[in-house]
Amino acid sequence: MGNKLKFMFQCDEATHICDKTQYKESSFLEKFKLQLHLIYCKTCRKYSRNNFKLTDCIEKSNIQSLDKKFKESMKEKLDAAIKEVSN
Repeated sequence: MGNKLKFMFQCDEATHICDKTQYKESSFLEKFKLQLHLIYCKTCRKYSRNNFKLTDCIEKSNIQSLDKKFKESMKEKLDAAIKEVSN
């Protein structure tokens, strides 16, 4: 009876594997186990679907971020301005 549930696991593990899959960090076996779990778990299917939608939106958004040096420069200027105003 113990081997019967070998591929079944809790939802928290399924969501963790789902997240790993989004970042291409899950193994073939983890993906397989996740697909089995998604067959019978409506909640995790919805989580997985929403997770993929979010990742797709982020990838399509083409977000550009500031480089680290520019961020540090802005922070230093902001800190200096705050000190000036508070004195």
